[in-house]
Amino acid sequence: MVDDNELERLRDLAVPAPDGEAKARAFATAMHAFDGQEKISTAPQGTAAGLRLTERARTLWREIMQRKLIATPAITALVALPIAGYAAFQMLKEQPSVIGGNDGKVTETLADKPAAQKPAANGLATNEPLAAAPAKEKKTDADSKRRVEDEAQVAPASPPKPATEVDSLAKQEMAPEALPAPGPAESGQLATGGRANAQAPMAAMPPAQAPAGAVADSKLMVQPSPMPADQMQPQEENRDRIETFKTNPVHEAAQDPVSTFSIDVDTASYSFVRRSLKQGALPDPDTVRVEEMINYFPYGWKGPDSAATPFNSTVTVMPTPWNERTKLMHVAIKGFDVKPAEQPKANLVFLIDVSGSMDEPDKLPLLKSAFRLLVSKLKPDDTVSIVTYAGNAGTVLMPTKAAEKQKILSAIDNLEPGGSTAGEAGIKEAYKLAQQSFVRDGVNRVMLATDGDFNVGQTDDDDLKRLIEKERKTGVFLSVFGFGRGNLNDQMMQTIAQNGNGTAAYIDTLAEAEKVLVEDASSTLFTIAKDVKIQVEFNPAKVSEYRLVGYETRALKREDFDNDRVDAGDIGSGHSVTAIYEITPKGSGGEQVDPLRYGQAKVDNGGVANAGEYAFVKIRYKLPNENISKLITTPVTAANEVSSFDEAGADQRFSVAVAAFGQKLRDEDQTANFGYDRILEIANAARGADPFGYRAEFLSLVRLASSLDGNK
Repeated sequence: MVDDNELERLRDLAVPAPDGEAKARAFATAMHAFDGQEKISTAPQGTAAGLRLTERARTLWREIMQRKLIATPAITALVALPIAGYAAFQMLKEQPSVIGGNDGKVTETLADKPAAQKPAANGLATNEPLAAAPAKEKKTDADSKRRVEDEAQVAPASPPKPATEVDSLAKQEMAPEALPAPGPAESGQLATGGRANAQAPMAAMPPAQAPAGAVADSKLMVQPSPMPADQMQPQEENRDRIETFKTNPVHEAAQDPVSTFSIDVDTASYSFVRRSLKQGALPDPDTVRVEEMINYFPYGWKGPDSAATPFNSTVTVMPTPWNERTKLMHVAIKGFDVKPAEQPKANLVFLIDVSGSMDEPDKLPLLKSAFRLLVSKLKPDDTVSIVTYAGNAGTVLMPTKAAEKQKILSAIDNLEPGGSTAGEAGIKEAYKLAQQSFVRDGVNRVMLATDGDFNVGQTDDDDLKRLIEKERKTGVFLSVFGFGRGNLNDQMMQTIAQNGNGTAAYIDTLAEAEKVLVEDASSTLFTIAKDVKIQVEFNPAKVSEYRLVGYETRALKREDFDNDRVDAGDIGSGHSVTAIYEITPKGSGGEQVDPLRYGQAKVDNGGVANAGEYAFVKIRYKLPNENISKLITTPVTAANEVSSFDEAGADQRFSVAVAAFGQKLRDEDQTANFGYDRILEIANAARGADPFGYRAEFLSLVRLASSLDGNK
């Protein structure tokens, strides 16, 4: 251990004067090296303005552009060629290491010379300096061998690049927008030695752009700071258009006893939700339309006995599983199921978007497979036409009988993407073609398949709505099928499908295409009732409050119910439609709205007709070829009520589980304290027959949402 006194003595010692003779020797040695005894490159070093290849190219390009010498793309290409040649020439001149030089040897620079490192035992480079040999020592065999080994470490990993590839590399360097943000190596100084870095441009290139030799030696170069992932790969813009809406409020029956809405048999929302969850994200609440999720599943509701009455309604009142003080009024409608032998002839026009944005695996390729499935479902006497649109509309296939199946499939297979989206022209052409092959007392339908906006022609949703309303009066209906993500205009799909007496579906997988176009083909194609509206009048003596679950975008005014000019939803063959109200029985204590202190409506049971009814359900509809509506009514009494939730049928309970799940995804107050585990419990107990696995898939989606939402 050193004594403190000894340290103090050493501190006080005088520093010896410099040795003049040593200084002279050092200066002579430096001059000797400078005079050429050591081979030092005379090439300019550093990154001063005008010396780097990229700087020279950028300056030349700026001067050309400022003088406005480039007027057309053709002239631009002609000017770019000599610039690329100039860049290649400079690369050959200043960077012979890229192509091997005149003698095929590698020219070393401080940026790639491995002399600053020596191999470790495991083959990886270390930072330990190699011992330097004396300046005038004669080379021995061992030294030569080591020199060969050192050169092998900086040799290219592949044969020298031809001049054409160097040319390509030069073009990449010339593009200013392709250059990464300046890093330490771009400043021209090495982090370890302070000397100018002549190889900085090559070191700054990503491996995919650098020459093969540079990739092999990437560990020996000074690398720039890595760019964040979101800067290296720009995020794709999401241009989906989804209609925003507010959840239905709670209504006081005494103040507002009537609820009116159009039925909805669309299923697009369920597919949106499924795709989001399977991609590891909770869905946007505005993509969750609870009624579409409920109506996605087939149910065994009791249907009508004959086609004279196109559908039958079943009403059930049951306790609410998420609120012990309220009840659910479950309204189920089942359409008449037309037997295949009785199905009318179909005249179908496939209106297919082949714009450039459809060139993705889940768009046009999936669309083609989906329509191939539909063609296999058609009868020989059915007719198929194909219209495409991209920039302008064109007829790909004139009306052709389904018996010529191969001709139709060949037309589908030959579809190719490209161009903008002239949707308006396509719709007009499709309706025109449908009229040419119109089938009286049959099915005449345009089937629009697209991924997004109509960006050529009429693009406003209201304009398209008026166009579709005008065309539907001819007896030709419209269905819409959405594909892909990032450009999907769901709002437009909903608008034109609702006003075209058709349905809107979203097809994200081939299995979904099979469900919509094969398994549900009858309900998708064959309409048994149109403009179907529901109006429910609640009895204030029995019901204090009510709330309709879903159907926010289908709400109608009270006076619209009896107005046959107001359009509404359609029901296809065998279709089932479900609507659920959450009601608060009078005196239950579950009211959410404070009663009025003054002027409160007073309802007494004495002398009031039908005082024991919960509500009165009215359904108005038109037959497909008629314009005068018909009415079906159903009083809801204690006879429709079950005492416990478990006493309700399996289909009723499963549909309630789906309704709870949809409200949960929308983060609605009513189900805030209702856990995913309880939804799973109800759905699993009511799973019942599940031949196609739809309900099993629903259970997996609930589990996914539970994980993503923190098991709430």
